[in-house]
Amino acid sequence: MDRLFHTSIFRIALLYLLLLGVTLGALMGFVYWSTAQLIERQTEETVEAEIRGLAEQYRDEGLPRLMEVIGERSGPQGSAENVYLLTGPRLQPLAGNLSTWPARITDEDGWVEVALGRRDDPSGAEHIVRGRAFTLAGGYHLFVGRDTVERADFRDIVLGALTWALLPAVVLGLIGGALIGRYSLKRVDAVRATGQDIVSGDLSQRVPLTGSGDEFDRLAATINEMLERIETLMGGMRLVTDSLAHDLRSPLTRAKSTIEIVLRKGAEDPETYREALEQTAGELETIQRTFDSLINIAQAEAGLNRLTLSDLDLSALAGDLLEVYQPIAEDAGLELDGAIAPDITVKGHRQLLGQALSNLLDNAIKYSPAGGRISFELAATAEGGAELSVTDNGPGIPAADRDRVLQRFVRLDASRGTPGSGLGLSLVAAVAKLHDIALALEDNEPGLKVTLKTAAAGRKPK
Repeated sequence: MDRLFHTSIFRIALLYLLLLGVTLGALMGFVYWSTAQLIERQTEETVEAEIRGLAEQYRDEGLPRLMEVIGERSGPQGSAENVYLLTGPRLQPLAGNLSTWPARITDEDGWVEVALGRRDDPSGAEHIVRGRAFTLAGGYHLFVGRDTVERADFRDIVLGALTWALLPAVVLGLIGGALIGRYSLKRVDAVRATGQDIVSGDLSQRVPLTGSGDEFDRLAATINEMLERIETLMGGMRLVTDSLAHDLRSPLTRAKSTIEIVLRKGAEDPETYREALEQTAGELETIQRTFDSLINIAQAEAGLNRLTLSDLDLSALAGDLLEVYQPIAEDAGLELDGAIAPDITVKGHRQLLGQALSNLLDNAIKYSPAGGRISFELAATAEGGAELSVTDNGPGIPAADRDRVLQRFVRLDASRGTPGSGLGLSLVAAVAKLHDIALALEDNEPGLKVTLKTAAAGRKPK
């Protein structure tokens, strides 16, 4: 329960109740003040009318008639709220329903509110009376007023209405705040429990969804996407670490063995040392290429080269690569055909794009059988983009493995006997993502077709 009271939702509910109470209080206060002002004006108008009437009676018919009229109006047939008092020069009561003359009241005081006893109230309780005092000819004094019981009754009604309006609102608000706070606390506890499981090492845990589609579900969905990404990255990190250790063990072992054999034999022939150094240099070059590929992939995935993307003549780059790889394909007994559309430009990084295309051509040459044919094409699309494809007739990649081969160090069984580290297609995927290029692996029946398609491309001015 203590945790519930400390939830932000419960505090918001209390703040809402406070604002509601202030609003209702201000509204009721305004209504009371406006109505009290109206009642007061009506009271003054009533008293003014009474005073004028009594003054006429006194002026026209004298004191006896004034006393008679005051007796009638203050009696049972008169208004219960009106009060009158006529006194002699010594303030001795002559007529009216008030017991005594208000103390220290003169004509100059104007409208006054005083507490006075009434003759018609056997309880003897004092009543708050609002009225005015006048001095008549002959030294007589007249006080005419109206009991403020109506205003007091109205005040009690307003206070009662405010109480009955606030009390249920407070009770219901507290209950609602507690229920909402409990629901929010339950959802937050689910997130916290998932976080604790993940901190303990179980990255497969996910925040449960209720299916309501509310803000908690949307937040949970975003957190789950983040957790999936973290799990993928952690899995990739473990895979990279394991694969790197495995792939580097062989060249390091071979380099060490070559050096140890030469040292153990103690050969004096310089040619023997040369061969050993050349073999060792070759193994170190393999290790260096692996690290270079990892660095390029890391840079591309992190988007570090996005700031250096500039206008790139993709047609010229593809033409240069075609010119370089055609002799290599001929030496391997393959035919490399190219169809490069001229003057196509894109926003890109020349080194990374060149490395990615080189990897595709390397793979096509590596896995195509002797006498095979490789196609390297670049064309503009109808949507204003560019499409580049590399096609071979090698063993291809099964559809179930096409997503997996884009990960680092993944090599299929068919490629185990060929040299490589399983980083070629990983670099292609990372570079494609950096350049917002769609990468697709398709069946060439037989062989593999790799397509890179960009949504926007330009034409080089002539």
